Amino acid sequence: MKKKKKSHVPFRLNMLFFLVFILFSALILRLGVVQIVHGENYQKQVDRTENSTVSTPVPRGKIYDRYGRVIVDNNPLHAITYTRAQGTKAIEMVEVAEKLATFIEKDTSKLTERDIKDYWIITRHEEAKALITEEELELLDEKELTNSDLYQRQLERITESDLAKISEAELEVVAIFRELNKGYSLTPQIVKNQDVSNKEYAVVSEHLEELPGIDTTTDWEREYSYGSMLRSILGTTSTAEEGLPREKLDYFLARGYNRNDRVGKSYLEEQYEEVLHGQKGKIENITKGNNLLDTKVISEGERGKDLVLSIDMDLQQEVEKIIEEELLIAKKKPGTHFLDSAFVVMMDPKTGELLTMAGKKYVVRDGKPELDDYALGNMNAAYTMGSAIKGATVLTGYQTGVLQIGTRLRDETIYIKGSPPKKSVSTMGLIDDLTALRKSSNVYMFKTGIAIANATYRPNKALPFDQEVFPTMRNYFSQFGLGVKTGIDLPGESTGFTGRNTSLPGFLLDLTIGQYDTYTPLQMAQYVSTIANGGYRMQPKIVREIRQPIMEHEQLGPVVKPFEPSILNRIDMTPEQIDRVQEGFRQVMQESGGTAYGHFGNAPYKPAGKTGTAESFYYDGEGKFGEKKKLYSAYNVTLVGYAPYDNPEVAFSVVVPFAYADYSDRHSINNFIGKRILDKYFELKGKDRMTSNTSEESTQTEVEPEENNSVENE
Repeated sequence: MKKKKKSHVPFRLNMLFFLVFILFSALILRLGVVQIVHGENYQKQVDRTENSTVSTPVPRGKIYDRYGRVIVDNNPLHAITYTRAQGTKAIEMVEVAEKLATFIEKDTSKLTERDIKDYWIITRHEEAKALITEEELELLDEKELTNSDLYQRQLERITESDLAKISEAELEVVAIFRELNKGYSLTPQIVKNQDVSNKEYAVVSEHLEELPGIDTTTDWEREYSYGSMLRSILGTTSTAEEGLPREKLDYFLARGYNRNDRVGKSYLEEQYEEVLHGQKGKIENITKGNNLLDTKVISEGERGKDLVLSIDMDLQQEVEKIIEEELLIAKKKPGTHFLDSAFVVMMDPKTGELLTMAGKKYVVRDGKPELDDYALGNMNAAYTMGSAIKGATVLTGYQTGVLQIGTRLRDETIYIKGSPPKKSVSTMGLIDDLTALRKSSNVYMFKTGIAIANATYRPNKALPFDQEVFPTMRNYFSQFGLGVKTGIDLPGESTGFTGRNTSLPGFLLDLTIGQYDTYTPLQMAQYVSTIANGGYRMQPKIVREIRQPIMEHEQLGPVVKPFEPSILNRIDMTPEQIDRVQEGFRQVMQESGGTAYGHFGNAPYKPAGKTGTAESFYYDGEGKFGEKKKLYSAYNVTLVGYAPYDNPEVAFSVVVPFAYADYSDRHSINNFIGKRILDKYFELKGKDRMTSNTSEESTQTEVEPEENNSVENE
């Protein structure tokens, strides 16, 4: 009988089944622990979102004139923004850009070749990959090349024919992607804020769910109510594209700014950046992984505080018009080929408040003369001012003891060995200090300077003198603001040029009559204000007060910070000495023989002041590169003054550089401008010009101006 064969499983196979059973049991046990014991915690981890708070910009504060007229405002704009989530890939931004391009039009004129190449590499992955060799990939593995090196080689190997395959429509995608890619994580980035149509704004708003990170909002741009007027003083702000200036990046980031924030770049906008910038809004970004789920507004923020300037824009407009008219008239006269600018500063001598800072630059474009704003030149362009500074010379003579009130000196031609003869316009004989100011004697000032230098003048002999006279005289001049910063609340002020200390007597004599050192028109206004108010050098101020912004349109809020008058120093002269120079200045304009009497003798507002003419040098910059500029002689004409002489309420300086090239072609544009601006000041004074924005009341009275077109005697 045949034995039945017994079937059995080999031992090794049994062991395998047993191990599999053990592993499955352990897996089931682990899954049970995960789901039952830790399931809730893990689910929370999966559902967890992250909240991060970022700041959003707000409109800048407005800028008003002293009577509440808006000078700089914010023009609201439709804007489309993109907030980039953390970890967003470039290809994802391209996809957003492609969708957005179907809803908006985007200017492509600013695209660079690099922008297009970056986009080409992202969207043509296989073609871009083929630009890298196997050898280069091996060098990358061996760390002899970096990813950056390979990317640079890809950029270099993209051909013009490769880029030509990108269509015009696709270029619009490139332009949008460029803006998206500039944004920082979780910080709104402007995609388009210029010429966003109502249709574009509405369509994008309707499709936000299809456009991750895209939002519609309101942006702003600076709007200038008076066009180009005073623009060089008002300054500029950076654009959304520029963002924070690179040279001040750390400074602004440390103060909570975003990299793409717009900030003041120059002058008033820069000086008062912290005031104008405002309190930024705060939004909370809710993210899950790399996805931006939602944003919540924590605070709306508050636009920047408003600045109220001391500038009178009515007066500013009229003064600029006067400068333009007089420049165009003068340019028709012989010898005015170098004449290209004129400046006027008007200020309250008792407070230092600047009423107007006007400057014009004459240029020819396409064969037509134009006059550009050059108000900035009042504080950063310096010139020799001539006889207008003789009041400082006389007062220095009093203080050093070389002059007494009423001292008489002989006006005669000065002959110094080794120097050309020096004289006044006309020889006057024995004169006192008042006559020296009224008739503008050069020799009286020369002899005052020689005495300060402890020197003795002998005709036709050498004139050795103590060179310390230069710092001595400059020290006294600085008390008036000449040769030093005036302290104006704006950056970039020039102090002018200081000539070297020398043993040559001619330069000493030139210093006494304003033909050696150079000064700015603003310094000249501060100088004459110091004489007008009895000896107090007031700090010039262009900002009168800071106001809290309120919601009503063009309404001024309450005063946050008023700027009180600031005395920088009191000149080191007695009241009697200052009175004496004031009388000399009055005679210049109101007594027969005064160098400005022909223009101001009949003025009802009784002005006082001093004219000036200075020989200067004009550098012709029209030569070719590498050639030396040609040097020509020219004459600057100036005028400083104040009115009324017995109770000054306005002081001014007029500076016209290179007014004529030859003394025989001299003309009195300085006096024409000076007379007209004072006439206009007193005409406007009598009008109530307060707006509903302010509560200040005008207490000025009207005075009828008179015209007088006589030329000066100087």
